[in-house]
Amino acid sequence: MPKFLDIHALGNYSEDELKKAKQLPPDEFGVKVLNIFYNMKTDISFCLIDAPNREAVEKHHEKYNLTCDWITEVNTTA
Repeated sequence: MPKFLDIHALGNYSEDELKKAKQLPPDEFGVKVLNIFYNMKTDISFCLIDAPNREAVEKHHEKYNLTCDWITEVNTTA
């Protein structure tokens, strides 16, 4: 499955909610959160996710009322 990295505002999500997102199974768009990097002070979040395509990434975030500023497909070393 392709991996994507995206960036967007953190929104009103707490640290606990972000940690729980990693435990969820793939959603209806086929998106599975692998890791979330964030900074509460600057309201920024980077998501590393498995997704079938870029459109699925966009739909996944729209479901949570988030709009990605940037999305790119990536490879990882692990």
